[in-house]
Amino acid sequence: MLLRDLLAKWLERFSHAEIESAAADSELLYAYIAGMSRGEVQAAALSGAEVSSEQQAQYEALALRREQREPLQHLTGAAHFRHITLAVGKGVFVPRPETELLAGLGIDFLNSLDQSRLTAFDLCTGSGAIALSIADEVPQAKVIGIEKSEDAYRWAERNFADFENAELILGDIADGAPAFNGQVDVVLTNPPYIPVGMVPIYPEVALHDPELALYGGEDGLDVVRVAERTARDLLREGGFFAIEHADIQAAAITELLLARGWHNVTSHQDFNGRDRVVSAIR
Repeated sequence: MLLRDLLAKWLERFSHAEIESAAADSELLYAYIAGMSRGEVQAAALSGAEVSSEQQAQYEALALRREQREPLQHLTGAAHFRHITLAVGKGVFVPRPETELLAGLGIDFLNSLDQSRLTAFDLCTGSGAIALSIADEVPQAKVIGIEKSEDAYRWAERNFADFENAELILGDIADGAPAFNGQVDVVLTNPPYIPVGMVPIYPEVALHDPELALYGGEDGLDVVRVAERTARDLLREGGFFAIEHADIQAAAITELLLARGWHNVTSHQDFNGRDRVVSAIR
């Protein structure tokens, strides 16, 4: 079978299944099976390359699962985030491109500091995407991630193992890390912020992301409030705190931080032009 015909078949089926990234996913699945980049897959399809019967069988088996809205990252076992690749699968939240904004704000703040010893915390670290992006891009920083879920922690362990300047803690962010109180430069968090009773519109999220990583109480802000208290304890004066949130929560989080005495409270929009992060200075 020609590769271009295989890709066209599944592009149509993925589109019919209302997968927004139908073209990318059809190509990335084959790239995973063949050990190629997406660009190499596109070039091979244009050149009239053929697919072996074995590769076709492997591809179709995975494509059927993707058609049923199993996340692409669960099928390939990997998620790409900024400049790193993370091991992910059942039991851990799949990092989103929108969250790269949050990591970038923390990285920019650390890089603005004239210090040789820097410390950053990632509360509700999940796969470790935020923490390990900092560890990767600010190698002089000590980075600590805290994760409550044992399932997510097992995935994070695999990812943290590649970074000597990153430490992982299994625990509740409500307990904080008292040994670091008043000494931390940056605290970031992408907490669960969906209000209980609100069902995510994407089946990949609703059916496959762990509930512990999604739901944040009646108004979605229960864990945000906990993270704010812990960040206030951890940060030194002048330290930086940033929270990812749903686009309708920016005003509520801004009000919360102002009421708790934070300074320079600022709302940031993601690449879709939606309110996505609120930052503040301790």
